Amino acid sequence: MAIPDYIVRMRKHVGTELLWLPSVSAVVLNDAGEVLLGQRADDGRWSVISGFVEPDEQPARAVVREVEEETGVLVAPERISSVWSHPHTYPNGDRCRYLNIGFRCRLVGGTARVNDDESTDVRWVPLDRLPAMDEHALLTIEHALNDGPAAWFTAD
Repeated sequence: MAIPDYIVRMRKHVGTELLWLPSVSAVVLNDAGEVLLGQRADDGRWSVISGFVEPDEQPARAVVREVEEETGVLVAPERISSVWSHPHTYPNGDRCRYLNIGFRCRLVGGTARVNDDESTDVRWVPLDRLPAMDEHALLTIEHALNDGPAAWFTAD
């Protein structure tokens, strides 16, 4: 995720101390049943497409924006599939805890590609051949694939 200017300004005041940040993640499937993943430029990990919710932005709009900005793919959110918080420490030592809203999204158009400097690779991956990913990405995919009517959350 590219760090928005307002967070850069906050970091000048709080250093690497823990920040609580709103974020969204997208699980997008193509017609072949493959999931859209990006390889992060900051640490090389594969993950679902995720990003910050900007001030005054609705989460559903944020997930559409993030997917297009990072991959060139156009999506429409279908439903919220998960809500949970998870920690992340960046390579520079900045610590945050994301309040993440996972969305299952429908593919509308576009061609998957590296579309900004946040990813080194973007590709459609068969669900039975997922690369190593962190707990956040795996749980986000798992719960987006569940066709139940309610979003998953943890009470812990």
